[in-house]
Amino acid sequence: MSRNIHDETVTRCPECGSSNLLFDKLSGEVVCVDCGYVIVNLTADLGPEWRCFDQDKDGKRTRVGAPVTLVMYDMGLSTKIGWKDAKGMNVSDMQIEVLSAIKRCDKMTLMNGNARSSIRGLSEIAAICLKLGLPTNIMETASLIYRKVVRTSVMRGRSIRNTAAAAVYLACKQCGIPRMLSEIAAALNLNKKEITKCYRFLISKLNMAPPSSDTKLYVSRFVNNFRVRGEVERLAVELLEHARACGLIDGRGPVGLAAAATYLAAMLMGYKLTQREVAEVARVTEVTIRNRYKELLTNTKIRIELETE
Repeated sequence: MSRNIHDETVTRCPECGSSNLLFDKLSGEVVCVDCGYVIVNLTADLGPEWRCFDQDKDGKRTRVGAPVTLVMYDMGLSTKIGWKDAKGMNVSDMQIEVLSAIKRCDKMTLMNGNARSSIRGLSEIAAICLKLGLPTNIMETASLIYRKVVRTSVMRGRSIRNTAAAAVYLACKQCGIPRMLSEIAAALNLNKKEITKCYRFLISKLNMAPPSSDTKLYVSRFVNNFRVRGEVERLAVELLEHARACGLIDGRGPVGLAAAATYLAAMLMGYKLTQREVAEVARVTEVTIRNRYKELLTNTKIRIELETE
């Protein structure tokens, strides 16, 4: 029931000068192991006030709530007003009237415009992330972006759902998640142009530079959709590295360039893929695939050696 302590205030025994000290949880005493001198008679007990002899019961009695999250309007720190007293008994009719008035006052605090916009927008962000299967960090980042925009009081006249979708797309780009804007718009049955306007609106109001997407992440995604070998992905990444060295990355969409590199790598490795198939997976036009494909062939000088059995 004892353990070594490392307290900044008590480091050595005043009798023998030894630093080999023990802290007894049951008695709350700090004792020197070498001479047995009791240095501290009583210390604060930082543990729970109950006694448990089973690990399962100890876990059930923990009094820790949910962590703070930006997805909820009150960050998960709100107080819920119930209809029972501290002992769990039903309150009287007079107390019910008082609690009803308190609940109405608590509800009225959330009736201003910014609060309603925040509640609706954050719930939309949570629903969008759940529908697209996005991780929790995307949900938290998108909620932070939306909160910053609402704080500037410029949401009047703008669609909350389109703004929430644009915040999710911006969060995906910041966190390095390969999600396309057309994919988000199709999954939510929204207009891509409207989401694009909201995305540019977020960039301008937050005074931030548009985050650049990593083209290699889209290559991995396209390769997984086509179910080809890993050699195709490595060759496509090599093509993109040469394209970056030649200055073909700047000013061009990462999705179309990654799709063209995947198509070129698959053709060089002997896979029979059509430009239509690649364009459908990448959600771009065949003209884009064809133009990026020609640029890769014309401006990159790559020596490729294929082993044959």
